[in-house]
Amino acid sequence: MTQTPLQTEAGSADPAAAASRCTPEFRANPHPVYAELRKTAPVCPMRPPHGVETFLITRYDDARAALADPRLSKDMYGALDAYHRIFGDSSIALDDNMLFSDPPKHTRLRRIVQGAFTTRRVELLRPRLQQVAEELLDRCPTDASIDLLTNFAFPLPLQVICELLGVPEGERERAHQWATTVAKTGFGPEGKKALAEAEGKLRDFLVDLVARKRSTPGDDLMSALIAAQDQDGALTDHELVSTAWVLFFAGHKTSAYLIGNAVYHLLSKPDQQRAALASPESLKLAIEEMLRFEGSVESSTFRHATEDIPMRGVVIPKGALVQIAITAANRDPEVYAEPDRLDVARTGGQAHLSFGHGPHYCIGAPLARLEMQIALTTLFRRYPEVTLAVPPQEVRWLTVPFPAFRGLTELPVVLDPERIAD
Repeated sequence: MTQTPLQTEAGSADPAAAASRCTPEFRANPHPVYAELRKTAPVCPMRPPHGVETFLITRYDDARAALADPRLSKDMYGALDAYHRIFGDSSIALDDNMLFSDPPKHTRLRRIVQGAFTTRRVELLRPRLQQVAEELLDRCPTDASIDLLTNFAFPLPLQVICELLGVPEGERERAHQWATTVAKTGFGPEGKKALAEAEGKLRDFLVDLVARKRSTPGDDLMSALIAAQDQDGALTDHELVSTAWVLFFAGHKTSAYLIGNAVYHLLSKPDQQRAALASPESLKLAIEEMLRFEGSVESSTFRHATEDIPMRGVVIPKGALVQIAITAANRDPEVYAEPDRLDVARTGGQAHLSFGHGPHYCIGAPLARLEMQIALTTLFRRYPEVTLAVPPQEVRWLTVPFPAFRGLTELPVVLDPERIAD
């Protein structure tokens, strides 16, 4: 890929602004850096730790357009050289799915699974989600500090997506651990080795699960996908395993971080907590604001330019990788008044981009919203006095080598402070 000098409306970018995106300080609070990039380098070329030149898009209007631009391909088979340099040779085996494909293939793959995630179908999961939330909180100790991520925010969506896919209960935790390795590995030789090992185990696990479901179908999404293979244009075996992987991975990681981020900010801002929980309608509005304010997807997955693309005085060259900084776009002051203020009663402005936009809009958005709704209402109903166990500034955020998720490493809380006092 060619090194393209950056010339924007505001002049040349400060390379340090983009480079700082990989520091611990940035991970704790990325928003000032993104604000600077929106002003001085809204389309910013940089060389992240993986060594492949990537253009970062930070303004809302540009981000929204890029997410739906057919010239920015999601098909990583079309950029295999860059893909292998970033992830090594193993990852492509699990990426033959709708997340990493373009129409018409993307349209076909999405159509096969989207029926399971309509708002109507997802609403049918409400009783089971409520039951799981209650059971998880039943098991949480109230006389000591706990990590709410480990005890509640992660197990809730993990159990739901595993039940949807028909993953046996005794096999869920190891699959979760392999997925965690995939999410947190670095780009050096050791990171690529760990990634290859974890993805190999996940692939073998899913291949075996498919074989078992084919032999003994159940009332689950995996069995339904296998049944759909008999139809024209349905999933190949490779696509089936890869689709199961993306549904499992995205179906719990993003929701867990969303729940954690929301609880953290509501506990840090009691006035916003009271306003958010005032009524079911106020909570729905608050959830959209919390998705905007601190969503769990910081940057989009990679796209690559299929032709030279001019944008804000910069030419993104054909073959270059592109990422959209969702977190930056969602705090664009051109779209949102006082964007760095959490306002759970916020109305107006355009829709946030936390679930994307265009053909790749998150298929699981209705489920994620329902999981957030049930998690927040159940937690604060049962433990209205729940508090952070540490000062807000001491809570730690993910420190991955290149931002993808925005979330906490842990969320220490005390469910019932009076029991601690006693």
